[in-house]
Amino acid sequence: MFKGVITALITPLRDGKVDVAAFTRLLERQIAAGVHGVVPMGTTGESASLTADEHKQVVELCVSVAAGRVRVIAGAGSSATDKAIELVRFAKTVGADGALVVTPYYNRPSQAGLAAHFEAIAEAVQLPVLLYNVPGRTGVDMSNETVARLAAHPNIVGIKDATGDLSRVSWMRTHIDGQFDLISGDDPSYLGYHAQGGVGVISVTSNVAPEGMVAMHDAAQAGDYATARTWQDRLIGLHKGLFLDNSPAPTKYALAKLGLCSEEIRLPLALTSDAVKPAIDRAMADAGL
Repeated sequence: MFKGVITALITPLRDGKVDVAAFTRLLERQIAAGVHGVVPMGTTGESASLTADEHKQVVELCVSVAAGRVRVIAGAGSSATDKAIELVRFAKTVGADGALVVTPYYNRPSQAGLAAHFEAIAEAVQLPVLLYNVPGRTGVDMSNETVARLAAHPNIVGIKDATGDLSRVSWMRTHIDGQFDLISGDDPSYLGYHAQGGVGVISVTSNVAPEGMVAMHDAAQAGDYATARTWQDRLIGLHKGLFLDNSPAPTKYALAKLGLCSEEIRLPLALTSDAVKPAIDRAMADAGL
């Protein structure tokens, strides 16, 4: 259901508010570059810092601007199951194609709690759900076995695996029956993830270099790993550089350099420090930007 390059969109801000014009500009650039989908209000969209009204505003805006040209997978995670259900229900109401639901953060549920959380969401709303496992941010790691259990539910269609552990994709591919979309959430290791059976990437890098990410994916999809590796070599600096400071600040810095939005970010995140800007500048130059 979901595959290819799916951009984890930033949320541009100006004077403390969502910058609708910049968001529209950024999304149109993504569509023109040939990305296969977008995620508004994921981690890179500062979902943890924006208000509930802003969250809904961005999701609805994204669906409206995309107008069916690319898949929209709305970020819909929460540390509370009822709140996650509300966000998934809203995503369905405004016409999103799916929901990206992160493992509950801070409260660190057990594997049984994780399974019950996602099953409750999948039962409550008839919208395709992508699991999102990012233990480095949430403090909880969803086991392969829990993923396999959840994959049996018809509304749970895949996973964004942001662990960077390439052994997981092989395990899931061989232990999960039927169609289940295995999507990387880690740009640096995506090429290896694809080689082991992954079908796509939810990418931060593609905010800045969408054409390059699409070219790398398309080459890998065609089995031309030599060309894909060439693109990987060009983009590896960006993959790393966009996480040299609190994300998504470096991504906003890079996009501001391209004249696409402001660097403004919502506290408690801070603007990109001057110390890391030269490395991001070099990475952009290496990527041809």
